[in-house]
Amino acid sequence: MLTKKQLELFDFIKKYVAENGVAPSFDEMKDYLGLKSKSSIHRLISALEERQVVHRLHNQARAIELKELSPAPDIANDVTQIPLYGKIAAGLPIEAVANETETIAVPTAMTKNGEYYALLVEGDSMINAGILNGDTVIIKRAAQASDGDIIVALIDGYDVTLKRLRKRATSIALEPANPAYETRIFTTDRVEIQGILTGLIRSY
Repeated sequence: MLTKKQLELFDFIKKYVAENGVAPSFDEMKDYLGLKSKSSIHRLISALEERQVVHRLHNQARAIELKELSPAPDIANDVTQIPLYGKIAAGLPIEAVANETETIAVPTAMTKNGEYYALLVEGDSMINAGILNGDTVIIKRAAQASDGDIIVALIDGYDVTLKRLRKRATSIALEPANPAYETRIFTTDRVEIQGILTGLIRSY
């Protein structure tokens, strides 16, 4: 998949070649894209070469061969419905807030190889991990996790939270990503891992 600038440059070169029989100069590309230096064009052309949509004939002026772009997948239709449960800070086990009739559509690529559900984030305890109040987090069901994973943890059978897992010799630490909150430490029998964060959806 091309970036917006890469696609703009590809389309400009294609149109220019169709009208003039040769590729545009680097100065013409620079001016068309409104860039300040030709080095930016060099980088864009190199990126297009890496994606195998253009082929540059070196030591020849204006010598760029174009290849047809493959049709982009219809991302809007490539979605999967997963359960949308309650708010992660609601203070209830996931099973208690689950509403199996409410679902959310997420890209299928985010839900491969496993069972997934979504939760609404309430609060700012994970803000420095890029997880903001109001985000929808995508969770892969799992009973085990690796040290450093961000997990959904059920504490004492009733308190559910989203925190980073830190494993210790005889205990588990649930670490926030906000210095305003303290890390909470529990014996292993008090914490049940209910899922691992794999992605999030944010509305602006």
